[in-house]
Amino acid sequence: MKNILLIGGSYGIGYAIAKELQFECKVYIASRTFENSDELNVVHISFDASKDILDTSKLPEVIDGLVYCPGSINLRPFKGIKPETFEADMHINFISMVKVIQTILPNLSASNQASIVLFSSVAASMGMPFHTSVAAAKGAIEGFAKALAAEYTPKIRVNVIAPSLTDTPLADKFLNNDVKREKSAERHPLKRFGTAVDLAQMATFLLSDKSSWISGQIFHVDGGMSTLLVNG
Repeated sequence: MKNILLIGGSYGIGYAIAKELQFECKVYIASRTFENSDELNVVHISFDASKDILDTSKLPEVIDGLVYCPGSINLRPFKGIKPETFEADMHINFISMVKVIQTILPNLSASNQASIVLFSSVAASMGMPFHTSVAAAKGAIEGFAKALAAEYTPKIRVNVIAPSLTDTPLADKFLNNDVKREKSAERHPLKRFGTAVDLAQMATFLLSDKSSWISGQIFHVDGGMSTLLVNG
C-alpha cells in the first residue's frame, strides 16, 4: 500500500483527493486544522505551510506520493498591487512548497518511484488581466517542476496540474451567486467551471502506477480554456 502525503486536505481539492485514495493508500494530511478527519480513513498532522517546518517523525520512512495544495487567488490591477502581495503569493504557492519537498526528499527517495503532484493555473500560460501576482507564482512552479523532474528522474516523477476556475472555498468569491456561476461556466469551451473532483481524479492518476511513464508535464485541466477558441 502506497503512502501518500497531502499538504492541505481539509477541504477543496485536497479533501477530494483524500476521499479518492483513502481505501487504496495510506493517506497523511498535513494541514492547520481538519474538522472532518473522522469522516476519512486518514492520518492528520497539524501543519501550517506558511510558517511551520514539517515534522517528519510523524511520517513513514517511505513516501510514495506528495501533493501540495495550498495556494492563493489574488486578482487585481497591477498598478494597485504592493510588492508585499507578490511576496505573499510567492511564499505560499512556491517557497513553502520548496521547503516541504526539501524536508521530505529522503522519504520520497526511499520509494521505488515517487510521484510529486503540484498545482499551477491556466493563468501561467495565458495572458490574463489582473493575474500578474498569481501568474508569477504559478509560473515559478511550472519551471521548478520541470527542472526537479529532470534532476531526480527516474527515481521521482514530478508533474503539474494547471486548472482554470474550480469550485472550491478558495474561489468562493468568484462563484458565490448564480450570475457569477453562469458567467464563469460560459467562459469555458466545455461550458462549466471545474470541480474539486475533476482535479482530484487527475491527481490520483498522476500518483498511481498508471502514470509511471509520465514526468515533467503540465496538464491543463481547464475545460478547454487554454487551447480551444469557441465562437471567437
